Amino acid sequence: MSHAIQDRPVSVAPRRGSLSHARLPRWTPAAIAAGSVAGGIGIGLAAGWHSKVQWGLIAALLFVLVTFAVTTKVEGSRQAKDRVATSLIWVSFVLAVVPLLSLAWVTISKGMDVLDGYFLTHSMNGVLDAEAGGGVYHALLGTIEQVGIATLIAAPIGLLTAVYLVEYGGGKLAQAVTFFVDVMTGIPSIVAGLFILATWNLMLGFGPSGFAGAMALAILMMPVVVRSTEEMLKLVPNELREASLALGIPKWRTILKVVLPTAIGGITTGVMLAVARITGETAPVLLLVFGTKLINPNPFEGAQSSLPLYVYEQYAVGTDAAVARAWAAALVLIAFVMILNLVARGIARWKAPKTSR
Repeated sequence: MSHAIQDRPVSVAPRRGSLSHARLPRWTPAAIAAGSVAGGIGIGLAAGWHSKVQWGLIAALLFVLVTFAVTTKVEGSRQAKDRVATSLIWVSFVLAVVPLLSLAWVTISKGMDVLDGYFLTHSMNGVLDAEAGGGVYHALLGTIEQVGIATLIAAPIGLLTAVYLVEYGGGKLAQAVTFFVDVMTGIPSIVAGLFILATWNLMLGFGPSGFAGAMALAILMMPVVVRSTEEMLKLVPNELREASLALGIPKWRTILKVVLPTAIGGITTGVMLAVARITGETAPVLLLVFGTKLINPNPFEGAQSSLPLYVYEQYAVGTDAAVARAWAAALVLIAFVMILNLVARGIARWKAPKTSR
C-alpha cells in the first residue's frame, strides 16, 4: 500500500517565473508605430492643425503611451518600463534624424537647380548679383585656403596642448591652461574676428586677407581640438604606457609611437569636428576677408571670398537667381565638409595600428 502511494505521480503546479509570462509578437512595435502615425494625423486634422511637426509629436506621444499600456496588459509593469525606455530612445532618434534629413533634402532639391560644372569652375566676375549665371569657384578656393591654413595652425597647437595636459600637466599651469581652454570653447566667433582685426589689421597695419580670416578661425578651432584630443588620450590604457616605459623607451617616444597611434581615430574625428565648426563661420570672414567677386589665389594679400560669406551675400540680394546660387553654394559647403570627413576617416584607418585576429 505504501509503495503504491509512493509510485503515484504527484502533480505539481508550475511556477510562473518572469520568463514564462506572455510575450508580445515581434511585429507589435511596428504595428503600434503605424497606428500612432495614423492617430497623430487623425487628431491633427480633427483639431485643425496643419503642421506636420505637430502631427509627428502627437504620434510620438501616442507611440509611447500605447506601448506602455499594451505591454503592461500583456507582459507586466516591469517589462513595460523597459519597453517605454526603448521607445523613448527610438523617438529621440527619430526626432534628431528627421530635421537632419529634411535639411539635407531641402538643400539638395533647391541647390541642384544651378549646380553644375560651370557653377563650380567660374566666379562672379562681371556678373551682377541680380542676374543669372556666375559661379562659386572663387568662394570655394577661398574656403579651402582659409580652412587649410586654420587647420595647419590650430591642429598642431591643440594636439600638443592636449598631450601636455594628459601626459605632463600638473599644478597651477595645467589648471590655468584648462581654464582658458574652457573659456575659449564658448567664445563667440565675432569676438575672435574683432581680436584679429584689432591686432593684425589695426595695430600691425595689414589689410584684409584670407590669412587674417584663417587666424580667427584657428582661434575658434583650437579649443575643440584640445578638448577632443584630451578625452581620446585619456582613453588610452595606462598599461600600454607602462609596458613601453618598462622596456626602456623614452616617454616622448612612447607618446609618439604608442599613445598617439592608439588614439588616432578619435583625434582625427575631433579635428574634423573642429573643421566642420569653422567651415560655416561667416562673421570673422566678413570682418577680415571682406569678400570679392574675383578669383584671388593668394591668401596673404587682398580680399577673398568664402562659401558661407558667398551664401550670405547671395541670399541678401533676394532675387530668384541669387537665392538659387545661395542654395547651390550651401550644397557645395555641405559636400565639402562631408568629403573632408570621409578622407580623414580613411587616413585614420590607414594610420591606426593593425591588430592581429
